[in-house]
Amino acid sequence: MSIEIKTTEYVLKIVCFAIKGRLDAFEAPALRKRCDDFLAEGTAHFVFDLSEVTMLDSAGLAVLVSALKRSRMASGDVRLVWPREEIASRILKLTKFDQVFTSIDSSEIVPKGF
Repeated sequence: MSIEIKTTEYVLKIVCFAIKGRLDAFEAPALRKRCDDFLAEGTAHFVFDLSEVTMLDSAGLAVLVSALKRSRMASGDVRLVWPREEIASRILKLTKFDQVFTSIDSSEIVPKGF
């Protein structure tokens, strides 16, 4: 009698964007372009490290929502590292992003459960 062994290897690519400064209408297009490039290459899992973001506006929020929607359409997901700056953190809470996005600690940049 012989044994049959089947193996499958899975490789998961996760891209982390560590953002420092303002994520506003002036800076958001560059981040959107980078996201679009990775999505076009087939990457669908993203971490946005917002711990050093000092301010967010609607354009920055739109990039995050777009990334979330498009990554989920590609069977991926998005995680956020919450901003330390109170102003940026407050914007995320007021817009209920804390209920839409999964947040992680900066020590968990490669999150479990993707």
